Amino acid sequence: MTSIEHLNPIKAPKEIVYQALISQEGLGKVWTPKLSVRPEVGAINEFDFDEGYITKMKVLELNEDEKVHWECVDSDEEWIGTKISFELIEKDGITDVVLKHYDWRELTDFYRFCNYHWAMFLKRLKDYCEGK
Repeated sequence: MTSIEHLNPIKAPKEIVYQALISQEGLGKVWTPKLSVRPEVGAINEFDFDEGYITKMKVLELNEDEKVHWECVDSDEEWIGTKISFELIEKDGITDVVLKHYDWRELTDFYRFCNYHWAMFLKRLKDYCEGK
């Protein structure tokens, strides 16, 4: 199995970063404005990227201000069954976001495309949380 991992330092408290990752407002600003999310374990969050299908993420874990964990239950075929986690580690006013997108079945061009776009997601998350 293949995985994507990124680390991004954000100059903001982890509470702000966590809220951005679980809220309609935050995810709407950093991922897609067409979404329906509930910050509850077991909820199915929906994201529409105008690709002809809705990406659906089941919330597996919410550890307040520490971790957000999803499983893709519907999306592009290569995403279904993969898992995504955001771990937040704050030190001296900087929150490190460790993003892991794992359980990919194989390394494909779509995997490479997504790897790039996760980095862009983290850049938008950084800008949003830092108020830029």
